[in-house]
Amino acid sequence: MRHLLFLASLLLTASAFAAKPNVLLIIADDLGYHDLGFQGSKEIPTPNLDKLAAQSLVCTNGYVSHPFCSPTRAGIMTGRYQQRFGHENNPAWLPQDTVAGLPLTETTFPQLMQKAGYTTGAVGKWHLGAHPQFHPNKRGFDEYFGALGGGHMYFPGTGGGAEYNIPLNRNGKDEAQTKYLTEQFGDEASSFVERHAAEAKPWMLYLAFNAPHTPLQAPQKWLDKFSQITDKNRQTYAAMVCAMDEAVGSVLAKLDATKQRENTLIYFVSDNGGPNLQAKSGSNFTDNSPLRGAKGMVYEGGMRVPFLVSWPAKIKPGKYDLPVIALDFLPTSLAAAESADLTPKNLDGVNLLPFLSGEKTRAPHDTLFWRSGGPGGNNAVRRGSLKLVRLGKAEPELYDLATDIGESKNLAAEKPEVVKELVSAIAEWEKGTIAPIFESPRAGKPAAKKKKK
Repeated sequence: MRHLLFLASLLLTASAFAAKPNVLLIIADDLGYHDLGFQGSKEIPTPNLDKLAAQSLVCTNGYVSHPFCSPTRAGIMTGRYQQRFGHENNPAWLPQDTVAGLPLTETTFPQLMQKAGYTTGAVGKWHLGAHPQFHPNKRGFDEYFGALGGGHMYFPGTGGGAEYNIPLNRNGKDEAQTKYLTEQFGDEASSFVERHAAEAKPWMLYLAFNAPHTPLQAPQKWLDKFSQITDKNRQTYAAMVCAMDEAVGSVLAKLDATKQRENTLIYFVSDNGGPNLQAKSGSNFTDNSPLRGAKGMVYEGGMRVPFLVSWPAKIKPGKYDLPVIALDFLPTSLAAAESADLTPKNLDGVNLLPFLSGEKTRAPHDTLFWRSGGPGGNNAVRRGSLKLVRLGKAEPELYDLATDIGESKNLAAEKPEVVKELVSAIAEWEKGTIAPIFESPRAGKPAAKKKKK
């Protein structure tokens, strides 16, 4: 009798786990807003991401919480505005530095998913601190394979600075790069999906490509596909996007082959907008149209990104036009995992499920905020369709994104009361933030050494 009861409890446990969706979060790096087929590109074919988009809610007003790399990732990992805990810059590659990284005081997305009964894995770019205390295995990931820094060379044995040439890392141990990095990350993610397919526990996988971030390096087969593009930087970038699309396709194919696709919640975003490198390269090889600005800016081109949410079992494909932000991934995933009770009370993200299903028709967020450069730096705030931009001490600018997605007509003089209201909103929000606790490394200069705490 005891044996039968034990078996029954195991079956009930397995059934409870099976009801929970797997969670797959895919992040591109420095991807142009217009450089995917489903975003309107006629130049760069992305059939796998286009297929995913057809199975998703395409969030046309989707944002990340910062206009460049590491802070966005800190926001995703915590569900909080990263300015609340001082992670407003990119950490330098300083393995001895115990400050430059995602603060240990923060509870992370994978730690919470572990509590919800998930096996957690990460593949790809980390960029949340070089010291061993910041390692993904110490921050909630059961498994990790990838590059711990802010970028990496794409081919084994190629040049570049120290950070871009560090060995790949598997669960704290060095491992050699064996092939084109985007392909290797796709292989690792596919392996994770396959290895955990038969387990009773659901899984969460964080797949963070460093593509198409520089250095511009691509396999010849993809370069040949774009031989008609005369700008060599644009040609290589297009090839890199296609290589990433192929890697995503391999992971999605593995989900289908293992019959996990229906009950897998998938998110796809870029960590920020495409960079404008015209001054350095002679060409701006990313396309953020119709948005104004680029990576690093608080105009739309800096942090409005391609944004997909897919869960075939529960979310009907289509378009969702109200503003959402990547901070929402954490609480949405906990709710999908029937573990909303684990959601911390101090989050800025919200559970999107009732909004995406149509159960709630109001906007998920009354107001969204961005800041780059610390207090006194560049700010932006969006409320409804109105967005205020304040660049340092310059006069605020006001745009209506409903009719002016390119932020070309400044309405500040016409709507002074709105400007006053939104400036006050920024001031109130900033009361809950702190100054950056570390600085971004300066290009061409060694990063300043931080004091250990």
